[in-house]
Amino acid sequence: MRRLFIIWAAFLAFGFAAPAFAQATAPSAANPTPTVADPPPKVRELFDLIGDPQVRAWLDQRKNLAVAKSQAELHDRDQASDHTVELDAVVGQLGRIRSHIASLIAILPHISEDFRDAGEMLASELQGRELWRMLRWFVVFIGLGYGCEWLFRRATARFHRRFEEVKLDTVGERINVVGSRFAFAVGLVLSFAAGSVGAFLAFDWPYLIKELLLGYLLVFLAIRLALAVGRFLLAPRNRDVARFRIVPMTTAAARFWYLRLVIIVGWMAFGRVLVDDAALFGISLEARELMAYTLGLVLLAIAIECAWRAPPSTIEPADESAEARHRRHGRAAALSLYFAVLWLLWVAGAMTLFWVLTLVVALPAAIRLTQRSVNHILRPPGHDQALAGPASVASVCLERGLRTLLIVGATFWLAYVWHVDVGNIASSDTLLTRIVRGAVTATIVVLVADFVWNAVKAVIDARVNAVGDAGEMTLEEDRRRARLRTLLPILRNMLFVVIVIIAALMGLSSLGVQIAPLIASAGVVGVAIGFGAQTLVKDVISGIFYLLDDAFRVGEYIQSGNYRGVVESFSLRSVKLRHQNGPIYTVPFGVLGAIQNMSRDWAVEKLTIGVTYDTDIDKARKIIKKVGQELTHDPELAPGILEPLKMQGVQAFGDFAIQLRLKMMTRPGDVQFAARRRALAMIKKAFDANGINFAYPTVQVAGSMGATNGTTDALGAAVAQKGLELVKPAAGG
Repeated sequence: MRRLFIIWAAFLAFGFAAPAFAQATAPSAANPTPTVADPPPKVRELFDLIGDPQVRAWLDQRKNLAVAKSQAELHDRDQASDHTVELDAVVGQLGRIRSHIASLIAILPHISEDFRDAGEMLASELQGRELWRMLRWFVVFIGLGYGCEWLFRRATARFHRRFEEVKLDTVGERINVVGSRFAFAVGLVLSFAAGSVGAFLAFDWPYLIKELLLGYLLVFLAIRLALAVGRFLLAPRNRDVARFRIVPMTTAAARFWYLRLVIIVGWMAFGRVLVDDAALFGISLEARELMAYTLGLVLLAIAIECAWRAPPSTIEPADESAEARHRRHGRAAALSLYFAVLWLLWVAGAMTLFWVLTLVVALPAAIRLTQRSVNHILRPPGHDQALAGPASVASVCLERGLRTLLIVGATFWLAYVWHVDVGNIASSDTLLTRIVRGAVTATIVVLVADFVWNAVKAVIDARVNAVGDAGEMTLEEDRRRARLRTLLPILRNMLFVVIVIIAALMGLSSLGVQIAPLIASAGVVGVAIGFGAQTLVKDVISGIFYLLDDAFRVGEYIQSGNYRGVVESFSLRSVKLRHQNGPIYTVPFGVLGAIQNMSRDWAVEKLTIGVTYDTDIDKARKIIKKVGQELTHDPELAPGILEPLKMQGVQAFGDFAIQLRLKMMTRPGDVQFAARRRALAMIKKAFDANGINFAYPTVQVAGSMGATNGTTDALGAAVAQKGLELVKPAAGG
């Protein structure tokens, strides 16, 4: 190894020295024929060894190993730096919290001086007349806002009066009313904004007056917006307006939350403007933060008051049970502690944890509220049948779409709070960005799969519910509905499996998992299972072809070998048959074989009756024809009789009767057997009324005409003696 290392070093030295050597030995004008001494034998041996292909290959391999080692060390240093950055981020966050609290404590002795200086500046900038003048302008612009709103109401009075007469019996009418009320609420807010803020911005104002007046005009505009949104969503005024309520709740609960919504929005807007205006008068950042935290105490008190005093949303307070009241008080205590923790996190400056805890509770609540509101709009209340049936496609799409928007919005808000640049996530390749990128992609895949599955399920369930409705229909329509009832549930299950598998594979791929080996392994496992479970594969494939051939449907009566019954349900492997006596058979598709379906199209019911040889055949035919006509006029049996009962003719001459063959065509099922029983009963009654007798076997015992009296007496005595012998054992038993 040492010798090879010396050779490799000599090779490198030769590589660096070759250009200089070539330049020294190159011909020139001064020395046209340079002469160089021949190298020593050892040097020639060294050059020959370097030129050896094996030596050059070894040197290249050593060079590649050195490069790979340097790249691995560089990658390890990058990963170590990533972990160091993450650890530094956590330590830095704790340090920022400590410094934030320390700055708040340090400003406490000087906060009175800041507010005194701000008061002096305000007094110098806004003297008595100037302050009253600004207040008068504020009242004027508020009045202009109300004036524009009044004009808007007058202009839309006819449109607004239509709400009193509108009906909400259908989903389309409810959606139309919701859209109209939303447009009316937006018009009210825009008219007030145009009359107040718009009129104010149309003039030039001094900087300080402009900032102060504009801020408090925006506060009033925020209150007007909260009032409009509250009336649109909650409709709290009276019961006549309550039918337009979007969020389902009682009138007492609607009034409670309407007032709290206005108070919370107004106080938040006022506090924000007050803290922003404090910066105009030189109040320090720490003092403004203390102002915000103090104003936040009022919000905390309002939130706790809402948690404890909020009435039940679905029942009247007087109807609430003691158990429900205890559960509500327990939730109020938990919410009070939750709001207090949020306020402490806000004061401490731990905004990342603050927003995480906020969204953990607020996002599920918003999703549930959205779902209830959508169902309330698209399924009108009071319709128990609509509430019990499957969800409509519009309801599912709207609800899942809004839920997706809420989740995506919460995700982007967290990214904004955490100072995560969404644009750089796709380009950077650190550990944190890879995890975040995979989690975001997997979340989007799950949301899209959930939306697609629920939309498809809603379409199929609505179709199944529609074809399951009973009513008068033609034979072809009945067949089509039966086929849909059979195939749609299987299609729904298959689509569910496909969507879950595709979503799982896409989610794993987004998390960095190589799904190609999984797909290959699944193929190998599938082949192994196919060889190991041939019966199962046979059952599944046979079931697929039975369904493709439309061999049977749910509700049909079939027979296969020793198995017979009504098809109740089936899976991919087997079918369940309910026998008329009650037992249920679970029969694998692979053992069904040939199927006799007794519930398709029509059934021919054939009857055979025996009459005596003295019967008038033509008279019997007329009676049977009359019975068939009476059956076709029976209100219960007439819809199921396709061809009336008629006599085909004489089937055979028996030993004791003439056999008559009868036939009628009916729909398969219960009507077939009911018509048979009714026909036999009516034929018996009609034959008895017309003197036609049914034949039955009789035994006639007679003696020979030429026998003597002695022989006859002897035969009679023998028969009597035999009868006594048969009767005595029976009597003794």
